[in-house]
Amino acid sequence: MSIKTSYKEALNNKIFEVISQASQELNIESYVIGGFVRDLILNRDFKKDIDIVAVGSGIELALKVSQLLPKKPKVQVFKTYGTAMLRFEDTEIEFVGARKESYNVDSRNPVVENGTLEDDQNRRDFTINALALSLNAKNFGELSDPFNGLEDLKNKTIKTPLDPDITFSDDPLRMLRGIRFANQLGFEIEERSLNSITKNAERIKIISGERIVDELNKILSTDKPSVGFLLLFKTGLLDLILPELTALNQVEEIEGHTHKNNFYHTLEVVDNICPNTDDVWLRWAALLHDIGKAPTKRFNKKQGWTFHGHEFLGGKMAKKIFERLHMPLNQKMKFVQKMVMMSSRPIVLSQDTVTDSAVRRLVFDAGEDVENLMTLCEADITTKNPTKFKKYHNNFEIVRKKIVEVEERDNIRNFQPPITGEEIMGIFNIKPSKEIGMLKEAIKEAILEGEIPNEYQAAYSFMLKRAEKIGLKINAC
Repeated sequence: MSIKTSYKEALNNKIFEVISQASQELNIESYVIGGFVRDLILNRDFKKDIDIVAVGSGIELALKVSQLLPKKPKVQVFKTYGTAMLRFEDTEIEFVGARKESYNVDSRNPVVENGTLEDDQNRRDFTINALALSLNAKNFGELSDPFNGLEDLKNKTIKTPLDPDITFSDDPLRMLRGIRFANQLGFEIEERSLNSITKNAERIKIISGERIVDELNKILSTDKPSVGFLLLFKTGLLDLILPELTALNQVEEIEGHTHKNNFYHTLEVVDNICPNTDDVWLRWAALLHDIGKAPTKRFNKKQGWTFHGHEFLGGKMAKKIFERLHMPLNQKMKFVQKMVMMSSRPIVLSQDTVTDSAVRRLVFDAGEDVENLMTLCEADITTKNPTKFKKYHNNFEIVRKKIVEVEERDNIRNFQPPITGEEIMGIFNIKPSKEIGMLKEAIKEAILEGEIPNEYQAAYSFMLKRAEKIGLKINAC
C-alpha cells in the first residue's frame, strides 16, 4: 500500500487556498479532517466531499469562503448542528466548529460544546479518521495525528482513538461504521475494538433503521460484502439487525440426510453477484433470496429435507424487513420482493427440458427484470463440483438463448393484450362484466402456451370461438 508523506503539495485544490485565506481574514484556525485526509494519504479514490473543522465558527468560515469564491456559491446553514455546507465545482464542503461532546445513555445525539482541535479529534470514531491537515498559513499541510492514525493506516488497522467501550456506547452506529471501513479498505479491526463491538452490540437498538440501512448498503456495495456480514455475524450485530438471515445458520441431520448451511451459501451468492452488478437492490435480493428457508424447512422420509414455498414466504418476509428497517417501500422493495419470489424459476428451467411455454411464462412474470433474475440465479450456483458447476452454467446459457428467441418472436416482455377490454365490449356490445376478464385471460393463456401467436388476427379468431362457448355473439343485444 502506497502512503503519501508530503501533504502540502497534495492540497493543490483551489478550495484549500481559499479556505486558508478566509481563515486568516477571520483570524481562526481551520483544518481538513476525516475521510478526505485518510483517502488522500492512502492514494485512494475518494468521494467528492470534504470536512473542514474550524477552531471557531464553522458557519462564519463557510460564509467567508463563499464570498471569496468566484461565483459566490450558496451556503446551506444548519444552525441546530452548527454546520454549513457549500458546493465548489463538483465537491461538497462541510464546515463545522471544533467541538467536544458528551452523551446521554438513551441517545446517539450528543450535548455539544465549543472545543479545540484536540477536542474534535477526541470525538472521532477511529484513529484513521482523526487525522487532520492544517490549512493555516503558518503550517499549511502539516499533519496532526494525536492517535498514531498514520501508523494504523500503514498496518491496515481499525482502532478507536479512546476507550472503545466509550466510543461505541456513546454512538453505537460507530460499530457498523468500523465493520464497513474494515470491509471497504481491507483492514482488520483491532482485537480490543472488535471485542468491544460484541460487548456493546445490544446498543445498536437505539439506532434508527435508516442509519443502519445506510451502512448495510455501503457494505453491500463493496467488492466482497461477505467480509462485512461475517463480522456483523461474529459480533452479534447481525442477529439484532437481520435475525431472518442468521436463522439460516443451522444444519440438521435426520436419518443420514443433511442440508447445506444456507447462511454461508447466501453470503457466497452475494459475493458471486457483485462482479456482475453494482445495483445495490439486486445485491439485497441476493442477500434475502433464501430467507424463507428457515421457517419452511421440513423433513420427508422419501424426499429428505424440503423447503416448499420458501420463495413465496421469503417475498413476504422481505417486505416486513423493509418495513422494520424503514427502507423504501416503493419500486425498490417490490423489485427485491419479485426477485426473491422468482429466485428458483430459472433454476428449475435449467434442470428440465426448456419448453417455449415455460420460457414465455418466465419472461411474462419477470418482465423488464428478467435479466436481473438470470444474474441472480447464476450467482446462486455455489456447487464445488466442477462437473455440476459447468452443467448448470451451460443450461443457463440455453435458457438465456431461449429467452432471446421467444422474446423476438412473441414480444412477451412488455406484454400488452392484442385485444383490449374496451374492444371486447364494443365487439359484443356488452357492459363491463366477468366475461370480459375471462376472454382476456383465455387469450393471454393461449399466447403463453403457444396455442396462438401474439398478434391481433389470431387473438381475434381465438376470442370468437371462446366467446361462443360462454354464450357471447357479435353485436348481441
